[in-house]
Amino acid sequence: MSKICGSATEALDGILHDGMLIAAGGFGLCGIPELLLKAIQDSGVKDLTFASNNAGVDDFGIGILLQTRQVKKMLSSYVGENAEFMRQYLAGELEIEFNPQGTLAERMRAGGCGIPGFYTRTGVGTLVAEGKEHKEFNGETHILERGIFADLSIVKAWKADETGNAIFRKTARNFNPPAAMCGRICVMEVEEMVPAGSLDPDHIHLPGIYVNKLVQGRHEKRIEQRTILETNAA
Repeated sequence: MSKICGSATEALDGILHDGMLIAAGGFGLCGIPELLLKAIQDSGVKDLTFASNNAGVDDFGIGILLQTRQVKKMLSSYVGENAEFMRQYLAGELEIEFNPQGTLAERMRAGGCGIPGFYTRTGVGTLVAEGKEHKEFNGETHILERGIFADLSIVKAWKADETGNAIFRKTARNFNPPAAMCGRICVMEVEEMVPAGSLDPDHIHLPGIYVNKLVQGRHEKRIEQRTILETNAA
């Protein structure tokens, strides 16, 4: 049966419900599943928990769902570029579970591999460690972090074949593969779709076995931080 859907709305039909835990790929504004996020916004589902490195910006990425108050909680690493995110958190309107970036990526990867938890030194002695089990290994303290098992994964690939074998471009590879792995259902949007068998197996970053549905579409190419050198004309 074909995994290819005609639109993001079609790809998510029958999957979304209130209170879901959704793992979303992307790093900054790179590799964000923007079409699927817009479809989630349009669906009106609410009380969502997102596991994502960041929440985009105010009008892009998960930021659009913060504007419509559809997000209840964020499992995030970096939250510095979203004013509405900050406002809701400081006002007590949004729950946040902070994770070091490597820990968040590993929590997703662990969930995708069926691993319920792992120990790490990262975060020991900080707020991140509060309420978590501590254990010593080789004389050093570690904290227990739990794998993320999401109801849904939404990710964006640069190129994929019709079975879902995918390649992520540059920085978009940071969180998209582990986010895709940890969802019970994975929906992927793709910039370029190619015939099955046309990708070099050694170049595939995510096997199609993880992907349930695919949608191709046009994407916006945003720049998160623009640096301009001004020169005076002679």
